[in-house]
Amino acid sequence: MIISHIVAIAKNYVIGKDNDIPWRVPGEQLRFKELTMGKTVIMGRKTYESLGNKLKGRNIIVVSNTMDDNSDLYKVVKSIHEALEMVDGEEVFIAGGGQLYKDTIDIADRIYITILDEEIDGTIFYPKLDSNKYHTTYKKHVPEGIIPYTYYTYERK
Repeated sequence: MIISHIVAIAKNYVIGKDNDIPWRVPGEQLRFKELTMGKTVIMGRKTYESLGNKLKGRNIIVVSNTMDDNSDLYKVVKSIHEALEMVDGEEVFIAGGGQLYKDTIDIADRIYITILDEEIDGTIFYPKLDSNKYHTTYKKHVPEGIIPYTYYTYERK
């Protein structure tokens, strides 16, 4: 199984503010949809609640100690280890929030990261990456739009 992070961050590592994404950049989320469609996506409760039912076409697993109801839209587990046990032989995407990224950064095989070319005020941060542990396998700069950004894919060395 390949464990992948998928995340968009500002230059200052901000990923959220008050349980929401603090930017609206047209087109920036297209890569998320393309990469995760038909796959398993693991996220924390707050991330799931902020997205609602927007992630159709994916197998959603929510890691939460307070949610306990499963539905046709998602499954709830108590830990990331329990979530990973539910995934069999495929690439699985960790999609936030901040604590789940911190808890899994040391086991992530691949990181799909979009870096906005701007610092943005926020309260939730992505962990700093150790550049000695990853190498870049993909890079695409998108210069047009409200805030330019760059897509990267990092693979564990």
